[in-house]
Amino acid sequence: MNGQTEEHRLIETVLTLLSRTEPDADGADRLQQLPGCAELQTAREIIWFMDEMPGGFFIYRAGGDEKILYANKALLRIFKCENMAQFLQLTGGSFQGMVHPEDLAAIEQSIAEQIASSQYDLDYVEYRILCRDGEIRWVDDYGHFIRSRKAGEFFYVFIGDATEKRKRYFTEKAALLDEKNQQLKNLFEEYNREKNLIQQEQLRQLEVIEGLGVNYDSILYADLDTDRISPYRLSLRTRKQFDEKFQTRSFLWYRQDYVKSWVLSEDQEMLLQATTPDYIRSQLSCSKTYYVNYRAVYEGEPQYIQLRIVDVSSHSQEKQHISQIVLGYRRIDEEFRREMDQKQMLEEALEKAKLAIAAKNTFLSNMSHDMRTPLNAIFGFTALIRKHLGETETALDYLSRVEASSRQLLNLIDKVLELSWVESRDKPPETEFDIRETMEEIYHFLLPQAEEKSIAFSLNCSALQHNHVCGDPDGFKQLLMYLANNAVTYTPTGGQVDISVIELKDSSWQYASYQFSVKDTGVGISKDFLQYIFEPFEREKNTTLSGIHGVGLGLTIAKNIVDRMNGHIAAESEPGKGSTFTVMLCFRIPENPPQPAAAEDTGGLPASLRLLLVEDNEINLEIETELLEELGFQVDTAADGSIAVQKIENAEPGDYDLILMDIQMPVMNGWQAARAIRELKNPDLAAIPIIALSANAFESDRQTSLESGMNAHLAKPFNISALLETMNLVLKTDKKP
Repeated sequence: MNGQTEEHRLIETVLTLLSRTEPDADGADRLQQLPGCAELQTAREIIWFMDEMPGGFFIYRAGGDEKILYANKALLRIFKCENMAQFLQLTGGSFQGMVHPEDLAAIEQSIAEQIASSQYDLDYVEYRILCRDGEIRWVDDYGHFIRSRKAGEFFYVFIGDATEKRKRYFTEKAALLDEKNQQLKNLFEEYNREKNLIQQEQLRQLEVIEGLGVNYDSILYADLDTDRISPYRLSLRTRKQFDEKFQTRSFLWYRQDYVKSWVLSEDQEMLLQATTPDYIRSQLSCSKTYYVNYRAVYEGEPQYIQLRIVDVSSHSQEKQHISQIVLGYRRIDEEFRREMDQKQMLEEALEKAKLAIAAKNTFLSNMSHDMRTPLNAIFGFTALIRKHLGETETALDYLSRVEASSRQLLNLIDKVLELSWVESRDKPPETEFDIRETMEEIYHFLLPQAEEKSIAFSLNCSALQHNHVCGDPDGFKQLLMYLANNAVTYTPTGGQVDISVIELKDSSWQYASYQFSVKDTGVGISKDFLQYIFEPFEREKNTTLSGIHGVGLGLTIAKNIVDRMNGHIAAESEPGKGSTFTVMLCFRIPENPPQPAAAEDTGGLPASLRLLLVEDNEINLEIETELLEELGFQVDTAADGSIAVQKIENAEPGDYDLILMDIQMPVMNGWQAARAIRELKNPDLAAIPIIALSANAFESDRQTSLESGMNAHLAKPFNISALLETMNLVLKTDKKP
């Protein structure tokens, strides 16, 4: 076809796709032989789009048997067929089989005459069809003839049910029969003239739709040069301007009336400016399309509308004059709401970030004070010790105070690290443990501190029915330790602290629910501050006022642990009377809980024990060596992991009984050294027990030490009693057959 547009070339590709994907005689598919993969993909998408159109649409060969190559779902519904097989059986797979036999000859002739006289190869006919259930219905047929060098000659047709229109027509015709013959003749001629106008208008609207690539609820065609606008599709917001009829109006009048009738007053001036002919031409000179968003009012409710304007003018190479445009209207309420929700989320995130910054600033301020206080004491008492080196009793007193301040500083650091660890750690696998044993361990650990303050300290586990459960023993122990330690710390001399557990009935025999309670008669918490009690970095009073050192993280860590265990924690308190913390947890009951075993005698360590101490820090190495030698142990040292591996490799079995290994060291770290020792050829040397001594105190660090072949992991600064207990346990385990 002369002057074939890019759109028509795309249609030609669709036709070629439909005509050439039929199998050969041997069943081979020739789809792969088609050139132009990108264009082919676009053609496939157009076929999918045609299949989903609400109106009937089909394509058939021109001439011959007029075989149908494509029919969409809407066409099947018009013929009341459930699938393509029924449709092909009903029509014989041809256009001739679709048309009622009595109408076929006239329709074929009309189509041929219209195509011959149409500049755009368009036709419009009406005819009857026979549906699958036997009903005869009328349809409107808007066809477009395509002549393709590659695919041949085709028609693609838009079809719609016109039965009701025909019924109205014949009803009006029957009523007119009662009037004068001349009136009937005049009315019939007028009807034919109107019909021809409607036909021409609808054919033009088909061309307009091809220029609009999106499906909007209102679609209008306008000519800026002639100041005319006509509707293709009307919605509730545009029917008023066209009296619900497909009639032509003045474009300038339409835009004024539409804005006045529907648009929110705040947006009227903006939309009027965006739809002036000059503004439209200026925007479309830079782009094929543009859009503007505004608010309309319908039944008192605001609606968010998008107007998209597309240039469909026929531009020559010499002149690009913008005249014909398509206007599409659609609601964008959901898009706007999503945009507003996203904006609100960003605002909330910003507010949370500001609150977090404020909280952390407060935390840093408290930390600065709480860390400088023990540091000041350490520096001060160290200076006093230098002055009283000859006075043993005085120097020892100062040393005990240095130790106390050091432990206070260590506690602050541990709390910060533990919070980071709890928040970042993965949920650990379930492990069997004894609730009663854990609670008794915590009780006995805190009992000396309580007795020192003359606190009546009690533990009640009498309501336990299932001691052994499956869960996170480390998390549970840490949780209960925080709550109990807080209670003892904040309870004054002569007060009372009670720890208890109640096993509640559970609906499943495999699980049990427990209520843990820590009650004290301490200083209490004000009602206003209770709502912030589990927030990070929060303290009701700063250290200077309360006299009790803390960073406001203990209860935050406890709350995080409870949340990770899918539990619940609550606090009740009254200033001056005390506090009660209640924790609800659910644990799985193991099928075969372990039976109580007799306590194992740990025994003492031999004084002649031979140790290899691996430490890169000279001061730590000197201190640790002296402490171990004072206990009677024989200590050899190595400054890094590589030296330690070399010493073990050159040793004889029995030269070393145990290795104490630092982790972070130059040349070779402790984990690498442990792996290298475990890979030694001599099995006796490769099996020497290794205990990690490191400032890396996270659970992940302990797990890495065990995976590297170490037997145990202790955090620095280590406690001598804990070290001796761990050494005893490791050496006894190593001696077992």
